[in-house]
Amino acid sequence: MLLLRSLHSPGPVRMTSFALAATGIAALLGGCTESGEPQSAGHTSAASAPVRLWPDRKPAPQPERGKGENLPAAVPGVPRVPSGDIRKAPLLTVVKAQVDAGSALDGGPQFDSATESRINACAKAPEHCPVRKPQYLDLTGDGKPELIVGIEALDRSLALWVFTLRHGVVTRIMDAGATPLSVEIANGDLILREPTGTPGYATRTVYEWDPRTRAMTLRAMEFDEADPATPAPKRTP
Repeated sequence: MLLLRSLHSPGPVRMTSFALAATGIAALLGGCTESGEPQSAGHTSAASAPVRLWPDRKPAPQPERGKGENLPAAVPGVPRVPSGDIRKAPLLTVVKAQVDAGSALDGGPQFDSATESRINACAKAPEHCPVRKPQYLDLTGDGKPELIVGIEALDRSLALWVFTLRHGVVTRIMDAGATPLSVEIANGDLILREPTGTPGYATRTVYEWDPRTRAMTLRAMEFDEADPATPAPKRTP
């Protein structure tokens, strides 16, 4: 009889298990008070789809591609590099050719006269050359390095150029200017950190390789905390 009663009367056991489970769920969702009783966490905000304002407004037209954008451009006057190794391209020849090409394209000098004179004198006076040591890193993801050139003017502004080889032809894929606190490469991205007018903050600008335009394009620009160990660039009067 005792055996039959235990087989046909499971009600109290099931109720106890359900009560324990419910208490556990309530504790997870609402937390507990100091006495161990469950406490409500309040209502959860419902997710909502974005609301478009003025849906009848006509969108602005796409801007035309202009010469100021980072568009790929072969650098005239630089010998071809049949080996496919951009390290074989003569640095100063590439720099001077790009300076001349940029001046012809924009209709004026790319640098102030003092900086341009120092560029032209790099071979004879390397200690005063504004062209930083070239960096060779893969930015396009093809396993081959690109040539990264930095030219620093007297006011500490930095011209940044990136060159790659396309069928042996030296081709510029990035042309940007900044007054950076730092220049970094991370996962193929080129990252500039620049000072702002807000103490303790810097702008963080990220350029990445775009296979559609076949150039380095601006991906993000945001405020970030400045590194207190990195002093802001000082401008000369």
